[in-house]
Amino acid sequence: MNHSKAQIVATLGPASTKPEILKLLVEHQVDVARLNFAWGTFEERIVEIKLLRDLSKKAGKKIPIIVDLPGPRIQKKGGHTYDLEKMDNVTEQDEKSIEFGIKEGVEYFAVSFVGNADDVERYREVIKKYSGNQKIIAKIERKMAVKNFANILSSADAIMIARGDLGSEIPIEQIPFVQDKIIKETKEAGKPVIVATQMMLSMIENPIPTRAEVTDVANAILEGADAVMLSEETTIGKYPVEAVTVMEKIVLEAEKHLAGKVHFNLL
Repeated sequence: MNHSKAQIVATLGPASTKPEILKLLVEHQVDVARLNFAWGTFEERIVEIKLLRDLSKKAGKKIPIIVDLPGPRIQKKGGHTYDLEKMDNVTEQDEKSIEFGIKEGVEYFAVSFVGNADDVERYREVIKKYSGNQKIIAKIERKMAVKNFANILSSADAIMIARGDLGSEIPIEQIPFVQDKIIKETKEAGKPVIVATQMMLSMIENPIPTRAEVTDVANAILEGADAVMLSEETTIGKYPVEAVTVMEKIVLEAEKHLAGKVHFNLL
């Protein structure tokens, strides 16, 4: 079977960490695993990481792990926001998560709610404090991050366009154009860029995506995204394996129209 050049990031959760399901995801086209540290315990993560490493080794694959740090997140009924008063410091939970991730040998830390390059560098200092060399993915999900994107890009190792929170910060109709601009600038800098959030959200409940979702995934690839990410689709959805399978088909089809375009690998 052909494998896409662009990578698929699957967020692991209750729907995808059952051994038989995770085995199928590994054997299919999952390239990178994301662990959202806004939820769960370190004990649960140890089990998930070991299972993923064992299954990927058996499959003869290397699947990098992204630890997505919660940052100064404030959970609210029906959603979340962030604590502006804590933006200048790495939170205690983030530091514990970084120490844990380094001990477990994860490859990436995704930093939430960054506003400028200084935010990225504060996290890099903490990684060095615990003798880590993990790469940093800066999540673009604040209006301030869009404004300061050039200096964030210069500091980060990779970029994630986190469209969910970004849609609460800027007019929703601007998201496609901000996405296109960020992808182009990140590609020009020679760094990987991930498009994330609500890519195939209907697949939480349905075995096939909507036509609009198919178009969204394809457009991200046509714009030059190096990776596309599944979130709720693979954490709580009823069809995690189908979501990955369909996404791979869409990506492959889009890449037929992209001969000669370069993709930067997250490995």
